[in-house]
Amino acid sequence: MLVRWTPFQNLLNTDSFLSDFIGDALSQRETTFEPKIEVKETEKNFIIRAELPGINKEDFKLYSEGGHLILEGEKKVEHEEKNNGHYRSERSYGAFKRVFHLTDEIDQKKIDAEFKNGLLTVTLNKIEKAQPKQIEVKVS
Repeated sequence: MLVRWTPFQNLLNTDSFLSDFIGDALSQRETTFEPKIEVKETEKNFIIRAELPGINKEDFKLYSEGGHLILEGEKKVEHEEKNNGHYRSERSYGAFKRVFHLTDEIDQKKIDAEFKNGLLTVTLNKIEKAQPKQIEVKVS
């Protein structure tokens, strides 16, 4: 039979002072949330996807300011108490802010955003570049 080895488990069980100290330190570790981002460039636009699991539309805002696209908000803690047994959480919470520089090739008047199933998709349309125009030269 294989048993998962946990090197600190015996240490935590042998000394209640040490157990309380280490247990409190581990349970109070700071957790922060930062959305995972994916950026894709196509011929006509840039597409930014941000994973926002467990966040409602009211908990974040997306805006452009000073040549930047800004996504900021907060993933709020869902308070849950467990009176019996053990409780462990590896979920992260907190305020976040992501800033993207908007280049001159982006049409800031044509930014579209959609939020569905915890995924924010932002489409930044590129400005259509003027095509070179052949100028007819008349011979006189």
